[in-house]
Amino acid sequence: MFEGFKHLQLQTSDPQVTINLRYGGTGPGLLLLHGNPLTHVTWHKIAPRLAQNFTVVASDLRGYGDSSKPRGQPDHSNYTFRRMAQDQVEVMEQLGFREFFLAGHDRGARTAFRLALDHPDRVRKFASIEIVPTHRVWTEFPRGWALHSYHWMFMAQPYDFPERLLSSNLEYYMQKKLEKHMHGQGGLEPEAVAEYLRCCTPEQIHGVCEDYRAAATLDFTTDTADFEAGRKITCPVLVLWGDKSHVEQYFNPREAWPLYATNVVQYVVVPAGHYPQEQAPNEVYAALDRFFRE
Repeated sequence: MFEGFKHLQLQTSDPQVTINLRYGGTGPGLLLLHGNPLTHVTWHKIAPRLAQNFTVVASDLRGYGDSSKPRGQPDHSNYTFRRMAQDQVEVMEQLGFREFFLAGHDRGARTAFRLALDHPDRVRKFASIEIVPTHRVWTEFPRGWALHSYHWMFMAQPYDFPERLLSSNLEYYMQKKLEKHMHGQGGLEPEAVAEYLRCCTPEQIHGVCEDYRAAATLDFTTDTADFEAGRKITCPVLVLWGDKSHVEQYFNPREAWPLYATNVVQYVVVPAGHYPQEQAPNEVYAALDRFFRE
């Protein structure tokens, strides 16, 4: 699915973590970060086209795919978005990109949000797909969203209650998780789904749960402090979501994003559910290519 791309696993400053990735193309660096329950494979429909103008790096977050899945620390600090963002900064540095373009979907967009906020000298432009900022989610908390996205609360429960339940039937969990956000749009190729199923191991479930535990605790504390201090992302930002997803149904992204970023240059809505890069790849490719090349 990534013809012409090279495969690497790079060591980070955390001795327990290597990051799995594929990269290809020529030109400025463009880092693509996936969401849950996906891997870097989610970019397979658009990465080869973006590689015509960029050196595209599609990596697995720690805890996901074929990246390392360390046991979570008691305070979940090794799965915060700050720690996951640091992994990706180090990966791009090793590939020769001190500055780069950045796009993320779902949990990858939350990692990218923290990366752009913590490392403004690294990120030239940031494209967010299918989120409003995490702080906004936890503080606004609409009833409909809470019922729809119950996994935020469930996966954040103490170890190892969610791990035991989810690992009891991993294939059933993954099929339901992938279908929940489809909203009748289809678009996930069997080869991609097979890869997501392959990677969904008890070790990955633990990593994902630690991600959600960190988001509900340390990440929220950090986000709240930044919000109250008025810290915002300063690079140009593109905000994209699917017209059938939960983002606009339960939140108002046009109202939310200016509270967290000073330079939102464009809002793009595409005909998709929660997985626009797979469900509406032509529209997502066009939006990203135009945004990063302008």
